[in-house]
Amino acid sequence: MPETTLQRAAGLDSPNPVLPPTRDLYIDRLRSIMTAFVILHHTAITYGAIGGWFWYELKPSRAISSQLLIEFCTVNQAYFMGFFFLLAGYFTPASLERKGYAHFIRDRFQRLGIPLLAFILILGPLTAAIAHFADTGRFWEVFPYLAQHFILIPGPLWFAEALLIFCLAYCAWRARFGAPLASAQRTPRPGPRGSTWLLSALLTGIAALAIRQFIPVGVNIASLQLGYFATYIVLFAAGIAAWRYEWLRQLSWNNSRTAVLSGMLALPVMPLGVILSHAFHSKGDFAGGLSWQAVLYALWEPFAAWGLIAGWLLLMRRYGNQPSAFWSWLNRRAYAVYIIHPPVLVGVTVLLHPWAAPALVKFAIAGTLACAASWLIADPLVRTPRLRRIL
Repeated sequence: MPETTLQRAAGLDSPNPVLPPTRDLYIDRLRSIMTAFVILHHTAITYGAIGGWFWYELKPSRAISSQLLIEFCTVNQAYFMGFFFLLAGYFTPASLERKGYAHFIRDRFQRLGIPLLAFILILGPLTAAIAHFADTGRFWEVFPYLAQHFILIPGPLWFAEALLIFCLAYCAWRARFGAPLASAQRTPRPGPRGSTWLLSALLTGIAALAIRQFIPVGVNIASLQLGYFATYIVLFAAGIAAWRYEWLRQLSWNNSRTAVLSGMLALPVMPLGVILSHAFHSKGDFAGGLSWQAVLYALWEPFAAWGLIAGWLLLMRRYGNQPSAFWSWLNRRAYAVYIIHPPVLVGVTVLLHPWAAPALVKFAIAGTLACAASWLIADPLVRTPRLRRIL
């Protein structure tokens, strides 16, 4: 897309772009969109992409459908969970300063710890039982097996676990080195320059590569894939800084152009690397080590992530910041959807299993049905008085 076209589409070609309303509605919408992408990501894994999930109808292969779904998941993984951490970091300082340490920590344990525990005790075993039933015709034997072997299944609620750790770490840092809560103020500063975007992406990629020498991608430590955490930590910290210095409201094409364009240029590099690796039968591992594949993957991720995140923020601020009853309904239920979608998605894909259709068709239909069903099931949950404070 030509530069001037994207500038006009984002409404940011003016040297003095109009600031959005006080309520950043587009941020709420971005969380809903990313939640839908989480469901679609797991649907893609069901039908042939690479990744951990409860139930697989098709394994990864050289089929075109599988390769397309793998690429879809690779791009998602580069940025969408990091995007969640960025947005969580953005709202963390204001919440802490408003509530104080004790109330903030208690609220985080309620909002993050209770759903994590509920998934481990109820939703995770239930989802595993549905998947086991699809494979064997037996449902109930999963529950005693998990209990007897002390197997914990946090599923996608690893995010709640990680975010809880990040919030506690921020509280500790703030208490020791940060400004007192009562005197903290937002101080607008110019957003990062193009060189800062590039340097931060490069350093984040190097940090990820260093971590993956010891903990490759795919290895879980306390249910966390630490191989991805360089990006998550940087984006959570960037969200905190973005709130403090009002960077999101100052984000413009001029100060994010380098990130967006470098991200667009980076996107085709990873699939090209995969093609070359297969073509030359290279033995290197993308997940870790110092092979060219591992270096490529570690460095590619943050460049792609910064560009995609900046692009989403620009476009949604321009087109998604108007009041909407429908979007408000979606946004209010997005967190509940994130929590409950695994059993819903596995149930939908198991029901569709007898249907003989191309993988991409089943991906589209199952993903759409799972999104719709998850939001509809979440509706009565957020209306329940005892759950409202959590969800």
